[in-house]
Amino acid sequence: MDDSQTRRGRSCWFRKEGVGMIAINDSFLMESVVYKLLKIYFRAEPFYIDLVELFLETSHQTEIGQALDLLTAPEGKINFDQFSMERYKAIVKYKTAIYSFYLPVAIAMRMAGLTDEKDFARAKKIFLIMGEYFQIQDDYLDCYGDPKVTGKIGTDIEDNKCSWLIVQALRDVTPEQKKILESNYGRKNEECVARVKEVFASLDVEGKYREYEEASYARLTDLVESECGSLPKAMFIDFANRIYKRNK
Repeated sequence: MDDSQTRRGRSCWFRKEGVGMIAINDSFLMESVVYKLLKIYFRAEPFYIDLVELFLETSHQTEIGQALDLLTAPEGKINFDQFSMERYKAIVKYKTAIYSFYLPVAIAMRMAGLTDEKDFARAKKIFLIMGEYFQIQDDYLDCYGDPKVTGKIGTDIEDNKCSWLIVQALRDVTPEQKKILESNYGRKNEECVARVKEVFASLDVEGKYREYEEASYARLTDLVESECGSLPKAMFIDFANRIYKRNK
């Protein structure tokens, strides 16, 4: 739906010959299979309904995040008034953090027999911060990463995305720099992309990202120390270390 060229180093499914808009129905088929598999393998388990509810709720929240993402930055309509850090974090929370980090662990917790909702709240609090960190890395790699390594051709600038980089840049721009961004951001043109990156460079957005990365990792490890409660601290630290300074 964001008109991307590649995902995970391969051409997007809808771009395959003979697929096109059929991909929308294919996505519904894939989602329905999740509930078929849950029914086949876990219907007799006491945690079955908990798993179904987890997937339903996470699907709903992810769809909210995707809608926020698309509505905040519709293609061809540049409105930087929408690009606030508050809006960005809301998009990240619902679009990325919950399904990428919290959901897999919450599933394991339910299957392991954990029922204390305080434990689930602790896990969610930590994984929402981790998911935010992960998405900001994604935004950075979209602009500065090597497509041969990331497996994705970055198009956030061309697609008018409310990314961390543009939100950060808009905090520090001069009026002249803002005009350059307004004239070039969201344009599917290599020269326009280059001009946006020039503004990013002059504002040292890369340097600000490096500062954020270090501060965020420290904040995350401190949060694990103070919030994990009875949950295994090593699990959270392992997750954090896996994504720290990743390049893909």
